[in-house]
Amino acid sequence: MSSNKIVLVGAGSTSFGTASMNDIFLSDVLEGSTVVLHDINKEKLEMIYDLLMVENERLHNKINLERTTDRSSAFKDADFIINSIEVGERYTLWRQDYEIPRKHGSPQILGECGGPGGSLHAWRIIPPIVDIVKDAERICPNAFFINFSNPLSRVCLAIKRSVKNLKFIGLCHQIAFMVHYLPRMFNTSIKNLRMKVGGLNHFGFLLGLEDLSTGKDLMSKFNKKALNYFNDHQDRFRFSKLTLEFFKRFGYFPYVGDNHLGEFLQIGSEFTETQDMIDWIDRNDQTGQFVYARFQHFYKLFKKSRYSKKTLLFGRRSGERAIPIIEAIITDRNSYEFAVNISNDNIIENLPQDLILECSATVNKEGVHGAKIGALPKNIAAVLRIEATIQDLCVEAVLNKSKDLAIACLAIDPNVGSFDMAERIFKEMSEKQKDFLPQFK
Repeated sequence: MSSNKIVLVGAGSTSFGTASMNDIFLSDVLEGSTVVLHDINKEKLEMIYDLLMVENERLHNKINLERTTDRSSAFKDADFIINSIEVGERYTLWRQDYEIPRKHGSPQILGECGGPGGSLHAWRIIPPIVDIVKDAERICPNAFFINFSNPLSRVCLAIKRSVKNLKFIGLCHQIAFMVHYLPRMFNTSIKNLRMKVGGLNHFGFLLGLEDLSTGKDLMSKFNKKALNYFNDHQDRFRFSKLTLEFFKRFGYFPYVGDNHLGEFLQIGSEFTETQDMIDWIDRNDQTGQFVYARFQHFYKLFKKSRYSKKTLLFGRRSGERAIPIIEAIITDRNSYEFAVNISNDNIIENLPQDLILECSATVNKEGVHGAKIGALPKNIAAVLRIEATIQDLCVEAVLNKSKDLAIACLAIDPNVGSFDMAERIFKEMSEKQKDFLPQFK
């Protein structure tokens, strides 16, 4: 029986928070743990708590479930904190992040984690997360902090610069595309394959591939097969024209999908369709609405004492990696993770050391340890350094509330490239999102 305390920050969300709870309920390692649901939205928090209490009772109270809107109480004696907050109405603001820079001439294709929209997103969400991690370092300094909130690289860089001793990582599920395709390419199980990746979140590359059953290096075979394979399996929301063009030009396969890769490149709009990007945002919004409506339906039945015989849980692991990583730390499993986001610390020699990388890692009781890469090929390092510079300015702008740095960050972005455009974007967004953006001076 576990005596660990796990806190879910942003637990009122029906996305990452409930995925984590699903995996906790399915974990034998975490049986007996105390799980605290924390959110500032009391109404949503109560709904999630009541529903999960029913699920917990069905599992014979496998965990000790609590909820609170008070962060100090939530964090007291915490061992692990999983953060998945968002600021404001996510999709209303995301559409503004996407549409307004384009209105002023930016060719950006998505506006979530890169481009001018990615900077605006970062400026909204970094301040509350900095407050959260500072509280964590003060109240539970030995806790392990896991961040899901986007834009992941920038948020994690802000965490790195805001706290000195708190252990943390960032997690993203984009590696799941490769988990889906690689076994089919090589007619094997993903359990027999070991990837080694490197880069930035939503801007990472497959650098190594090994067949664990034979010990063979599969990278040369992958490189020979990839162009034809992914050309035959094009998917506008996964790998399509932009991914294939980048792979042809640079020789390394970006595993994140066209819509994310294109956020960081000037050529993004040249090889993607505008309607595909709009459809991606809309599809995410519709999925979120569907999931939330399902929870509301279950809650109405609960309030009428007619709770469904069906479960809210998936019946299988969600695929998110927070709970497997927590299990590996607790059990000292020395497990291997395909992709985590951690401080560089000389993992990649020819990128800034003050940077958050996405890379492969091993996990044990000492924490998460990135797999050393050494020097990246110069062409890959070059495009990553451009984005690293923007992330540096983006984070400094919000931490220092500097209007000059904010505008400079927008201006040097490959999808802006002009102070005039940057100032127009900044001016309009400062008016439209004034309730969410920092008070830049």
